[in-house]
Amino acid sequence: MTRFSLRQYLRDNATWLSAGVLLTFLSSFGQTFFISVFAGNIRAEFGLGHGAWGGLYSLGTTVSAVVMIWAGGLTDIFRVRVLGPVVLAGLALAALAMAVNSWLILLPLVVFLLRLFGQGMSIHLAQVAMARWFTVTRGKALSIASVGYAIGEALLPLAFVAAMALLDWRWLWVVSAVIVLMGIPVLTRLLRQERTPQSLASEYSATGMMGRHWTRKETLCHPLFWFMAPALLGPSAFITAFFFQQVHLAEVKGWQHIDLVALFPVYTGVSLISMFAAGWALDKWGTARLMPYYQIPIAIGFVIAGMTSSIAGAMIAMAFLGLTVGANNTLPSAFWAEFYGTRHIGSIKAMATAVMVLGSAIGPGLTGVLLDAGISLDAQFLWIGGFFILVCLSAKIGILRAERSF
Repeated sequence: MTRFSLRQYLRDNATWLSAGVLLTFLSSFGQTFFISVFAGNIRAEFGLGHGAWGGLYSLGTTVSAVVMIWAGGLTDIFRVRVLGPVVLAGLALAALAMAVNSWLILLPLVVFLLRLFGQGMSIHLAQVAMARWFTVTRGKALSIASVGYAIGEALLPLAFVAAMALLDWRWLWVVSAVIVLMGIPVLTRLLRQERTPQSLASEYSATGMMGRHWTRKETLCHPLFWFMAPALLGPSAFITAFFFQQVHLAEVKGWQHIDLVALFPVYTGVSLISMFAAGWALDKWGTARLMPYYQIPIAIGFVIAGMTSSIAGAMIAMAFLGLTVGANNTLPSAFWAEFYGTRHIGSIKAMATAVMVLGSAIGPGLTGVLLDAGISLDAQFLWIGGFFILVCLSAKIGILRAERSF
């Protein structure tokens, strides 16, 4: 796409793309990279070890994954301009709950609300909207919408770690709630008129394998979904674990936490480049050629993270992680639309999102338990690298089988 045509594309679609960017940015307040900034404060406040905090976090996240199976399907029934403000209001309420809660028994509930409305529904709404509203330029739309997430990932941890020197951590959650609430009127104004009204969705829909639209039940019964499940679960599980354990990682490596957090913009910058490159590539070649290989960099990144003892090595590792994470923000959403059609994309992607959220529950809990068992993060990272090689093989086999259906 030339500079002129890109400028024209952005101008023509600015309203809808901006809505996607806003939703993905505000999802940051329910993402692990943000919540984990407060991990030390939360563990100290409630007297939790790594395993206990990881277990509570996993419990809340797992329940949110189960609820996503139902809640995600609402995007096939209600327009984004109806669901969006409700989701953001729920996320703001969750942030306020984290600010005021002093009961350990309620901590999993607070985590559940943050994960459901932040990591789950905010991202889900944005991605389903882009996949449904755009067909020929689906990759570019998904990439642009994901910029909001990248901005949050690059700026918010650094800003809030610095702000801890000035404000108590609970007041910072109040600030988070205010920011989310401010996004509601902006989203409502952006979506006064949606790009594709629900009543016209079938006119703009694109079919998948066998030239038809697959239902969620049919998708779950198709082998490809299960061949791809590790590819959905893996990045979510172990990138989440990486950020979740950032305080402990800095401690055992002998780094200052702020020095590690200062690398996040590098990670985000690489992921942004990768995200746009993946969007361009999938519009040109489709997802089938890309899905089996895009997780190779994350395998390399975890191996480097496990072997390095320097901040420079950590920067290289995070750059490799960013290559896969950037592509992961674009490719999977387009994959479901390409192989299973768009008519039921909300329900189908809700299942995929549930698997992803489940992964983000497994990662922190698993690494926390292994740490308490005496298995270092370095050793865990090496095994995680090997896991991602197997993920690539699974995706390759599944796609080779499924391509015969086109």
